[in-house]
Amino acid sequence: MARIVVTRPVGREGELVQSLRRAGHVVTHVPLIAIEPVGDEPVDVTGYDWVVLTSVAGARELRRRMRGTPQRIAAIGQATAAAFGRADVVAETSTQEGLLAALPTPAGRVLFAGAEGARRLLPETLGADVVVLYRTVPLEPPSWPQCDLVVLASASAARAYAAVGATAPTVSIGPETTREAVAYGLAVAAEAATHDVAGIVEAVERAPRAS
Repeated sequence: MARIVVTRPVGREGELVQSLRRAGHVVTHVPLIAIEPVGDEPVDVTGYDWVVLTSVAGARELRRRMRGTPQRIAAIGQATAAAFGRADVVAETSTQEGLLAALPTPAGRVLFAGAEGARRLLPETLGADVVVLYRTVPLEPPSWPQCDLVVLASASAARAYAAVGATAPTVSIGPETTREAVAYGLAVAAEAATHDVAGIVEAVERAPRAS
């Protein structure tokens, strides 16, 4: 049993919290980021060969605002594919590099649908059009609980946790989150092998911690 802090936004934490509790852990939800939609205007996907999605939030926002039917969807992970409802390609490694490797060359006309401030590697490499669907806003919790592990499910959560100044080791959802956590001096005890709840739970079980 471990004391675990889940940092996902309000409304996005339920399945992970329940899964970790079923595994016997004591779980506290302390959101470190909030998701804010950017605009409500329709997003026309007509004419694109590929629409690229790099997060669950982006997938949900595109579904909400999409007009037309995308020819093909590329998703950074299974959770992102599930949030949209389908994907023709899912990256084997949940990074923009992994998505680039999964897409055909040339990819044709591509729409990159993501967050404000998202990495530009993929859209710049593919010459993709970019639509910003949401932004992440860091939150400052009034206090931080005693814990053994902190779950980070995004690079923005890693930055927000670094700002808290706590020292508990982290479990990362994937390579991009790990990269950001390490850049901010955080200890990463384990990284999820898959970009979803099951992957996070498995990583928590694998993570070393004090007995």
